[in-house]
Amino acid sequence: MKRLHIGSAPHICTGRTTRGIMLDVIIALIPTSLAGIIIFGIRAVFVLLAAVLFSVLAEYVFCLVTKRENTVGDLSAVVTGLLLGLNLPANTPIWQAAVGAVFATLVVKCFFGGIGQNFANPAITARIFMLVAFSNLANAAYPTLVDTVSGATPLQILSSGKLPSFFDLFFGLKGGSIGEVCIFALLIGGIYLIVRGVILPHAPVAFILTVFGLSLLYEGGDIASALAWCLSGGVFISAIFMATDYSSTPITPMGKAVFGVGAGAITVLIRFFGTYPEGASFAILLMNIITPFIEKITARRPFGSEVRVNE
Repeated sequence: MKRLHIGSAPHICTGRTTRGIMLDVIIALIPTSLAGIIIFGIRAVFVLLAAVLFSVLAEYVFCLVTKRENTVGDLSAVVTGLLLGLNLPANTPIWQAAVGAVFATLVVKCFFGGIGQNFANPAITARIFMLVAFSNLANAAYPTLVDTVSGATPLQILSSGKLPSFFDLFFGLKGGSIGEVCIFALLIGGIYLIVRGVILPHAPVAFILTVFGLSLLYEGGDIASALAWCLSGGVFISAIFMATDYSSTPITPMGKAVFGVGAGAITVLIRFFGTYPEGASFAILLMNIITPFIEKITARRPFGSEVRVNE
């Protein structure tokens, strides 16, 4: 006999399950994962596998110890591990990737009640935790496709007043994290999620346009430089996969747009006036914290709520 789930109205059946949504996200992440492996080599495979494996293992053990229904089958732990791995450089020590995955799954997700209950994006929060705990993560990995093992990241090049190659920026021949470098692959994944109805374009578009617009102001109207700032760092992976997280971002269309604008503005402020060269991760986390307030001010009022009856 199937379980009966009791809840308040309205009761809407969309035909979508958590597992189905997570599977769509995994499929959307395949292009950028393959691109990262091609660009950075076999080392990227080990980092991604470690992050996914320990994320799944952490959730399985937590459910086992707490005697809860095992939720590994919903694939959310796989998504958490994969997103974390893609936000790490390919030269990250395997044990550090494992620690980050356990932190993301246990501390940020499971300790707050599991999927749908976490106040912040687990992968982003774990990445920030790792940046603070492990100083070596500030050192970007560089492509194995070109004859270089060191150099400057696009953000460092832009900070020095120079302009990186747009071809390299778009196709990923640059230093950075595994999943953030190939904009082409990220766009494929983003379009797939929008077509499948998994995400709305409000937050990603608002995020990217805000970064572009504020960078344009900072650069005195130089469109090429503003575009380069937009294509550099973690803007696209954060906008497409982090700013659209169901649990930690607003549910209203207007709220999603506000979230995107806020995240984009904070990213630019940290980049240009902060001590960290990249601010996308911090921006997402800060906006996650104020998501309840965004939802409150953008929520639609029930029909007739303003109507008063004269007695």
